[in-house]
Amino acid sequence: MVPEVKAMKRLLISGWLLATCFLTQGVKAQQLRPDRIVLNVTADPSRTAAITWRTTQTVTTSYAELAPATADPRFTEKAKRYTAITTEPFADSLPVRYHHFVFDSLQPNTNYAYRVGQGDQWSEWFPLRTAGLPGEPFSFIYLGDAQLNILSLWSRAIRKAWSMAPDARLIIHAGDLVNRGNNNNEWQQWFEAGGFIHSTIPGMMSIGNHEYYENAAGQDVPSAFWRPQFTLPENGPAGLEETCYYTDVQGMRFISLNSQEVEISDTLLARQQAWLEQLLKNNPNRWTAITFHHPVLSTKKSRNNERLREHFKPLFDKYKVDLVLQGHDHTYARGRDGNKGPVYVVSVSGPKMSAIDTQPWMTRTGSYTQLFQVVDVKPKVISYRSYTVTGELFDAFDLEKQANGENLLKNKMK
Repeated sequence: MVPEVKAMKRLLISGWLLATCFLTQGVKAQQLRPDRIVLNVTADPSRTAAITWRTTQTVTTSYAELAPATADPRFTEKAKRYTAITTEPFADSLPVRYHHFVFDSLQPNTNYAYRVGQGDQWSEWFPLRTAGLPGEPFSFIYLGDAQLNILSLWSRAIRKAWSMAPDARLIIHAGDLVNRGNNNNEWQQWFEAGGFIHSTIPGMMSIGNHEYYENAAGQDVPSAFWRPQFTLPENGPAGLEETCYYTDVQGMRFISLNSQEVEISDTLLARQQAWLEQLLKNNPNRWTAITFHHPVLSTKKSRNNERLREHFKPLFDKYKVDLVLQGHDHTYARGRDGNKGPVYVVSVSGPKMSAIDTQPWMTRTGSYTQLFQVVDVKPKVISYRSYTVTGELFDAFDLEKQANGENLLKNKMK
């Protein structure tokens, strides 16, 4: 979508806020200097990078600057300045504006530095490394629900994950980043907990049920914060912009589905299903990972996401998806359906926990344990490792790609 259309869309979204109750809760005095700076995946992270940030509403024009990074601090003299796309004031009682810009024409596997701001109010210079080319090895981080006690306890999950994989090419957030999608204080905690990590490793956010709310018309819709504060790819089905999309990274296709809409809208379910099949059918990548919030195979007997399973699982099997990465159940489980097909994972990174109901599909389970996952991707092998937030190895397996496209799974836990 062209920047002008995206800006208009965000203006319309901001109108929802006037009738919501969150606006008087936890509102932090916003300064001229940008904050909540987040780097997001794009359709092609090897050549583009998307940045979003926030300022007080008095800032009507803000900028992004970019330069090739060198050890010589005079690299800043070569920086190019770009005018950001800026929203109208977010709402009367939350006097801020969001700004975003997408850098393009970048070189693959290259170190850049960027900053955002205006006048004498600028962020620090953040490192930005573009993705490489297909076949080059890389790592990514996968996090389940953050949701509660985000600053006090979830912070240790994302910070430990970064310390284990500081050069990760992206971080997957599998929904329920916060508990109340229209609560500004909870989003403030989420951004503080991740700090510079949000600004330096591209985030791939999947929307969860807690990022939805009921509007004045009685409709369940995405959080009013979602689209203004993230700049995600708009290459998904119509009506699901920035909540259903994909990105290709170094020979792996990552697809984010909107599992909440599966329960809400028959029309968007069918549209999403048709889009997904075309995306899997015409996939030039060796590997495929799909992420969304509600599990295909739940870890709780009381939960049954039947519509999701009936409409999407056959496609996962048919097109030999490798990994399905989910959240929602606040437990850990990993396994396959009948020891074939994709490896399904349910994980949780925040402190909200549930007991687990062990079921036949599970190979490895856990509960009441905050976890994060680091996945190393090579042309013929995926190495998956799950760690506790205190650094212990919790689960491990390798997937080896066979000549027929099937995967040989090797458990690495004793």
